[in-house]
Amino acid sequence: MLSALQYRFLKSLYPRSPDLLTESGASSKLDLLGDNLLSKIPGKTVIDFGCGLGTEAIEMAQRGASRVIGIDIREDNLQIARDRAASAGVQDRCVFTTSTAEKSDIIVSIDAFEHFQDPAEILRIMNSLLKPDGTILLSFGPTWYHPLGGHLFSVFPWAHLLFSEDALIQWRSTFKTDGATRFSEVAGGLNQITISKFEKLIASSDFCLVDVEAVPIAKLKPVHNRLTREFTTALVRGELIKR
Repeated sequence: MLSALQYRFLKSLYPRSPDLLTESGASSKLDLLGDNLLSKIPGKTVIDFGCGLGTEAIEMAQRGASRVIGIDIREDNLQIARDRAASAGVQDRCVFTTSTAEKSDIIVSIDAFEHFQDPAEILRIMNSLLKPDGTILLSFGPTWYHPLGGHLFSVFPWAHLLFSEDALIQWRSTFKTDGATRFSEVAGGLNQITISKFEKLIASSDFCLVDVEAVPIAKLKPVHNRLTREFTTALVRGELIKR
């Protein structure tokens, strides 16, 4: 009954898909890594894990990476990435593929850890693609308790926490026809990861955290601390190394 009431409220308030913006504060997604992490890329063989259309892979080649391997599950994206690399004149340093056996110095992951259906398995795959002294550079967010941590479902701050999954999925089905019945099944997926869950995930993996930073939401910076970070963090970024 409650979910039905929530659905009717959402449907009356937002009869169509809302246009939502999330804070990034960066002109390039690579900048989300921060200068300290970006400085590690020049001269290295880098895997862009989940490269999409190749924007960041191409930029890493332009910023001095000796070789960039873009990995994505969609061949149509990969072909676009190849064409874009050729147009940018870095096709000799960029490879785009669905898989690779080549080991890398660095794996870059941006805006992905909140979407992986099985992040523990992704870490195992990443481990197999890294050299023994390799490192993962990552940035992701918003995490689940961020005001807009529900992405599309955050039609207003923390709506994804106030409304039931059933109500939100039913509301989404009025303008999306992919048949998703859970948050994890929507396009891109949402695994509801929090900062705490991420730390536990890494603690049980073959990696350890290095120089990890919870970057505060600009307007909430004065109240951002260890106790409030789940609700006041814009993104998580840092480095993982093998144990």
